[in-house]
Amino acid sequence: MSLSPEQRREYRAIAHNLKPVIIVGDKGLSEGLQEELERALNDHELIKIKVASQDRDTRQEAITALCESSGAELVQSIGKIAVILRRAKKPNPKLSNLLRHKH
Repeated sequence: MSLSPEQRREYRAIAHNLKPVIIVGDKGLSEGLQEELERALNDHELIKIKVASQDRDTRQEAITALCESSGAELVQSIGKIAVILRRAKKPNPKLSNLLRHKH
């Protein structure tokens, strides 16, 4: 799945007011973090993650690894914050950031 510039813009706008729900710390991509990521993507579809590392390359590697392991797509990455997207098969209208912002 590849996002068009219009979709990317729309998703960035939706994500603007979101708080990071996943924070990658010094432990990196632990099993617990992977489980949290799965749950967050299943619930919310569009999420913000924060990578605490000071090193830019390390942050990019972590974001790439998270996207690959979860099947999510990177929408935007600025500094320590990344916005990623993975559509749910059956989105929950109460939790999905995509459905809640359609109004």
